Amino acid sequence: MSASDRRHLAALLAERSAKRGQFTLASGRESNFYVDARLTTMSPEGLALIGPAALQAIADAHWDADSVGGLTLGADPISYAISYASASTAHPVRAFTVRKEPKGHGTGKLVEGPFRSGDRVVIIEDVVTTGGSALKAAAAVIAAGGRVLGILALVDREEGGREAIEAAGYSVRSLVRASDVLPLVRD
Repeated sequence: MSASDRRHLAALLAERSAKRGQFTLASGRESNFYVDARLTTMSPEGLALIGPAALQAIADAHWDADSVGGLTLGADPISYAISYASASTAHPVRAFTVRKEPKGHGTGKLVEGPFRSGDRVVIIEDVVTTGGSALKAAAAVIAAGGRVLGILALVDREEGGREAIEAAGYSVRSLVRASDVLPLVRD
């Protein structure tokens, strides 16, 4: 990801997604800032920037992925943007989603979409705090026969999640860090 794209993405997230205040995060932790990444990742400008930047980050990490995906709902737009950005490349990647719970009807799968057993996978995460969501998605992919190459986060909150994921044996990359975004947030 170019320095210019990183700055642009950090500015978009600061403008649209980051807020200061008192929040309880999905992890249960209390925080004085919150990043609702979907306000950026589901916008046309965000999708157009994130897809190619994330695809480049995957290439830079030398992750030769067949598919990308993560825990719904945060990972979904990022995964779709990556897949779309890869469509005109020599090696398109498929996007999938990991359900939080298996559905009670149909196939009952946790991993949905064109994921295939044997796929080399990059797990996608919107915001990494503790790493729990990324690790849950990785476990589901492995149980479905996939091989996890690494974890790619849109935002690393820099609160220990990266370290927890690395301690589980996975390589982690992020497009931006909280320290890139927070100085740009207007009160």
